[in-house]
Formats: sequence, C-alpha cells, structure tokens
Amino acid sequence: MTTIYETYTVESEGLTVSLLVWRRFRQPMFGMVERILEINYGLAEKGIFLPVGTQVMIPVDPPTERAVNALPAIQLWD
Repeated sequence: MTTIYETYTVESEGLTVSLLVWRRFRQPMFGMVERILEINYGLAEKGIFLPVGTQVMIPVDPPTERAVNALPAIQLWD
C-alpha cells in the first residue's frame, strides 16, 4: 500500500502538530502526531508551536482498522 502525502505550509502563529491534525481530519487520529514527527525529520526540535513558513508533510492514507479501534468505549454510568 502506497502512502499519499499532503504538504502543508504553516501560515499563522500558534499552530501545533496536534491542531494541524485536527484541522485536516476533523476527528481523532490516534498515532498521527507520532507519524508526522517520524516523517518530518527535525520537526520536533522546532518547538511546540510551529514557526510560520514551516512545511509539514501529512500522510493522508486511510486509517487502519487498528487505529480506528485503538481505545475501548468507556461508560460513565452503569
């Protein structure tokens, strides 16, 4: 399976990798922040807030079955 990537350029201050993932997918993507940090060598050293002008490659392949069901459902009341 070939992974497809999108390149995103940071255009405003205050953007984190986690927020970037949320804005792109509009749902929790378990493990996606870690994947982005692996793909984009040196991105973690830029700090928690990405500098304006930073280019970030984001994998957009469909999530695996394991990633979708990563956490069990929790019931607050019985």
